[in-house]
Amino acid sequence: MDKNEFYQELTDSLMALLSGEYDLIASLANASALLYERLENVNWVGFYLADGDTLILGPFQGKIACVRIPIGKGVCGTAAETNTIQRVSDVHTFPGHIACDASSNAEIVLPLEINGKIIGVLDIDSTILDRFDMSDEKGLKALVIRLCEHLRQCVVSKYLQQNVT
Repeated sequence: MDKNEFYQELTDSLMALLSGEYDLIASLANASALLYERLENVNWVGFYLADGDTLILGPFQGKIACVRIPIGKGVCGTAAETNTIQRVSDVHTFPGHIACDASSNAEIVLPLEINGKIIGVLDIDSTILDRFDMSDEKGLKALVIRLCEHLRQCVVSKYLQQNVT
């Protein structure tokens, strides 16, 4: 199976897994578990959620992680501040890299956006230099778009539960 097919299947699996679940944390927890299980050569997969000028650790799979990352700092903070995917072949050369796990060598971080607002990032690390290529970026970007559509429904569902009943 080529990478395009792999990521389409991965996205379909994620959406099936999240179907009918509208809790934000539960959805992110299962998303991180699925990605950690299915992606090869990764040592950490998780989410950081925006809270003011800080990203705070959310659901993840892997070793203990940094809890707070200032927006604009490190790979995750840069992705959140610029609303751009950060694909880094060697994190040790990234200016201001925050080393939560010294064994990580490559990283890809994708912003999570709902209604034009950055709500957090998806962070994926690997011990292998240059682990992520353009095919990974394209496949993960498509997956994150679908995930954000689902997360928007989580937010709407929670709002409706709190404000309509």
